[in-house]
Amino acid sequence: MNSHITMKEMAVSEQPCEKCFRYGAHCLSDAELLAVILRTGTRDITALQLAQSFLSLKEKNLLNLVHMNTEEMMKISGIGQVKAVQLKCIAELAGRITRTSLEKEVRLSEPASVAAYYMESLRHEAKEKMLLAMFDAKSNLLGDEIISIGTVTSSLVSPREIFLKALEYHAVHIVLLHNHPSGDPTPSESDILVTSRMMESGNILGIALADHIIIGDNRYISFRENGLIGLRKGT
Repeated sequence: MNSHITMKEMAVSEQPCEKCFRYGAHCLSDAELLAVILRTGTRDITALQLAQSFLSLKEKNLLNLVHMNTEEMMKISGIGQVKAVQLKCIAELAGRITRTSLEKEVRLSEPASVAAYYMESLRHEAKEKMLLAMFDAKSNLLGDEIISIGTVTSSLVSPREIFLKALEYHAVHIVLLHNHPSGDPTPSESDILVTSRMMESGNILGIALADHIIIGDNRYISFRENGLIGLRKGT
């Protein structure tokens, strides 16, 4: 005997899958979209009710997919390991879709485009995370690497590690990016010191630090836009 209330046991007009098939996914509410993924509820509630319960917690919206870890999700009756992993994978896919759509718009000479590309992957982080973005001579993005997780300080961020990565990618220009979990992207003294050290190291090695971008909550600060870093001619 099935102990779960399934979508099929709901009235056809209330079934999110059927509604999606007939009218399109854009017609579904946030809860209905999650219910399609969850598929089943518990002995006492439907998948739709489980989705509504999930959305009522913490951020009280879809950001729960990002801000809740699997352990927190699994504390909800009806969400086990498999469902928790599925929900986290959806959040990751959403972020990757956003980045894929913005990838062709990334311009080394336009800090806003670089910030937009990394905004969703950094602004939700609970800890400071520093990324290294690397560009070729034509200012095309070659790739990126995580440099550190935790408070960004000059003692923790090593120029050696950063420029070894840049050399590995045959980068000509690099951009440092990190987030401020507070949501305020105002540079700290440590941020300024780190930037200064990287500029000096880059000048010696012939790999230009094109920018240092600090990501806040849907906003950013670019050292280059503020006249603290300059680009070589032609970029």
